[in-house]
Amino acid sequence: MYNWSTDTTKFKSAEQKSIWELEQTVNFGLGGSRLNKEKLKKYWNKLNLDPNRKRFLEFIIWNRKS
Repeated sequence: MYNWSTDTTKFKSAEQKSIWELEQTVNFGLGGSRLNKEKLKKYWNKLNLDPNRKRFLEFIIWNRKS
């Protein structure tokens, strides 16, 4: 993933950077990479995602319908 407008060295913790990277990847495209399912599960409640994509991922990961 390439995001030219954000200085990722400014994040205060590795967790903040991981959450930001997941949000960017899901909301704006994978760029040929794969999502890490374990990270998605770990940070699920902290992710600010497009509602439709979040519902789709919830269905894929946990087989839940909202």
